[in-house]
Amino acid sequence: MAPAAALLLLSTTTVWSLAAAERKLVFVTVLFRHGDRSPIQAYPTDPYQESSWPQGFGQLSQEGMRQQFELGQFLRTRYKDFLNESYDRHEVWVRSSDYDRTLMSAQANLAGLYPPSGHQVFNPDLNWQPIPVHTVPQDQDRLLIFPQKDCPRYSQLMNETKHTEEVQNITAEYQDFIEFVSNKSGQNNTSVENVLTVQDALFCESCHNMTPPDWVTPDVEQKLCVLKDFSYDVMFGVHKQVEKSRLQGGMLLAEIIKDLSQMASWDPKQRLKLKMLSAHDTTLVALQSSLNVYGGKQPPYASCHMVELYREDDGSPSVAMLFRNDSGVPPYPLQLPGCGFYCPLDRFLNLTAPSISSDRDRECQLLAEGAESGSQEEDQQTSRPGGQ
Repeated sequence: MAPAAALLLLSTTTVWSLAAAERKLVFVTVLFRHGDRSPIQAYPTDPYQESSWPQGFGQLSQEGMRQQFELGQFLRTRYKDFLNESYDRHEVWVRSSDYDRTLMSAQANLAGLYPPSGHQVFNPDLNWQPIPVHTVPQDQDRLLIFPQKDCPRYSQLMNETKHTEEVQNITAEYQDFIEFVSNKSGQNNTSVENVLTVQDALFCESCHNMTPPDWVTPDVEQKLCVLKDFSYDVMFGVHKQVEKSRLQGGMLLAEIIKDLSQMASWDPKQRLKLKMLSAHDTTLVALQSSLNVYGGKQPPYASCHMVELYREDDGSPSVAMLFRNDSGVPPYPLQLPGCGFYCPLDRFLNLTAPSISSDRDRECQLLAEGAESGSQEEDQQTSRPGGQ
């Protein structure tokens, strides 16, 4: 079920008017997916190989640049009374995963958020200024790249997931279709993973008005989309969702929680107002699954999850979340299960605590066969959050 149906619990107009009338915004974290890109790879019979794409595979397109620039303009509009109009290095900090498409997305976004004016104009013919974007090498990034590959227990959980009734039923239902796609695409091995490679290539090509092969009918595209969305549930939910969160998206959630707790102290010397994180669809799904607010659909290009920290009129801190997955409508309010839209920070911390590990490396160790993990309240919800 899409966030519009499952998670729109308050009207956006009401949410924003309440924020303006009764509470003060203190700090914001925004996590966004990169913009439109070329495929990660082509399938063997794909008529569009790497030479068909101006910068090759996995690269941000000009449409993706426009999407991110527009997202930056949206953030400028939403936070115009919160952020300085001109860039202030003390107010904003930006981190990206170490991929060309996410680094470029961050830069395009910042161009929309902070167009230079006054003394910040260094070239009158260029409506742009350089703003730092931080990153770490991919093999060291434990914040923005998911699923992490360094966790044997997660691999064990994924093997268990593949043998669950839900996954087995989907696999059986689509087995003939999977074999059909594998044969048409020239894949040697018949698997859901190979089919998803084909889906990604076909989707990217359709976004750029490339003519698909004759075997790619609307029915084929629809079935590929179903398998794609289900694959995200398999990665971060379906089976032992809370434990998966502790080993994956809970690491990013822990960082966000740490920032919220620090910023809630109302230190007058604290000038940081906005943390921006440029990443991937799987990053968004990992985080939203750890919060139990994932709606069951792949986050589109340039979609943005906002976490806002407020000071209520009595001085207490509260947290609100919104998800912008469609530039044509206002962002959808996301409500943490068990709390109101403006969730008191203490309750927010308590509700999210089961998804955060205090010793992930220990929890990543393999369990003996038949052993039970005692590291969390064992998955109170193991089905798709958005499927209820």
